[in-house]
Amino acid sequence: MADRSDPPGPGWLSNRTGMTILAALSVFLATLILLPYLQYVLLGIVLAYILMPAQRRLERTLGSMLAALVLVTIAVLAILLPVTYVLAIALGQALEVLTAIQEGSLGMADVEAQLEDGHGIDLSDLYDTYQEPIGTALQGLATSGIELVSGLPAILIGLTVTVFVLFALLRDGDRLVAWTQTVLPIDDEIQRELLAELDQLMWASVVGNVAVAAIQAIALGLALAVLGIPAVVLLTVTTFVLALLPLIGAFGVWLPVAVYLAATNDLVGAVAIAAYGSLVSASDTYLRPALIGRTSAFNSAIVVVGIFGGIVVFGAVGLFIGPVVLGGAKVTLDAFARERTADLDSSARVEPESEAGAEEDDSNDADTVGAVEADEQPSEASGRDGVSESDTGDESTDSETRDGLDSRSGTPADTEADRSG
Repeated sequence: MADRSDPPGPGWLSNRTGMTILAALSVFLATLILLPYLQYVLLGIVLAYILMPAQRRLERTLGSMLAALVLVTIAVLAILLPVTYVLAIALGQALEVLTAIQEGSLGMADVEAQLEDGHGIDLSDLYDTYQEPIGTALQGLATSGIELVSGLPAILIGLTVTVFVLFALLRDGDRLVAWTQTVLPIDDEIQRELLAELDQLMWASVVGNVAVAAIQAIALGLALAVLGIPAVVLLTVTTFVLALLPLIGAFGVWLPVAVYLAATNDLVGAVAIAAYGSLVSASDTYLRPALIGRTSAFNSAIVVVGIFGGIVVFGAVGLFIGPVVLGGAKVTLDAFARERTADLDSSARVEPESEAGAEEDDSNDADTVGAVEADEQPSEASGRDGVSESDTGDESTDSETRDGLDSRSGTPADTEADRSG
């Protein structure tokens, strides 16, 4: 692809009004079509990014089409279906926990007695104080479960979109990236820089964070299953979500479980889960730098805001895409500020050079005028000398002519005198 070192000027759009309007309208309509299934399209992009290294290896022997089909099948069987099954189990366990709390079969009476006797906490007063927000939260959870069940056809359609997007990106992803680089009105060097930064962000958020969260969730889930804690799948999924957040992680799950076990007089289990959970939380210090590395575009605020804001905007896939969007915005603004500063510095250097060049031209003009005047003065002097010499020569010539005439006029007189004598 040729470098666009001389991009069209700002008047290009105004000179091609029809083409500009058509392009803007096309992008607007395409956005309207993508919005209803945006989270499923983004999920396909995330899966394609994860499977692209395997695609490049397989297509050397199988070809791009067959390799894409194999990887899509693996993604459906090993990723989409198991994740959907686990989420369905977690949702069912959440509803069971709510029912058990309402019926009093979860041992919450022991917890209430322990808190009231040992710590002087009156749960009845506490419940009366926060009855409205608790009720709202429970109602929202129940509504979400009902909507999820009623929205299964839409979910199946969205997953179908994900599968087709995944196949298309695996087969033609490189050509799509090349086309995007051609369409974007950005210098090739800046595009390569932004793509490298985006790749680092995707690796950190999608691969690194997800791998760390999955390892911690599975490790803590196994311990919870050994201790016989109810709703293990729900707690494991909760651990996975919280492990994506910095400064929280698995601590947000094993600490309440340890408190629950201690309140139900299971001190051995409480100590065991607290010690094991501390090791799981401490592993974040070693796993995250090893899998993610260090990137300047990520910090705690970007990750937290990106995750929660991404869930609101993009749905569940916002857990991975939200931090990438915020980090990408930071990288883009950094590149914009750097290029703008470079342009201002270059323009500031050009102005003194132009002024110095103008002063040098003025001095050169003055030197040229002085040299011309100096050349003209000797020529005028020599002209005056030539005129005086010519005048002197004319006068001598005239005197000689008069002498010659006198000599010629005297010859006849002498002759007559000779004759008379």
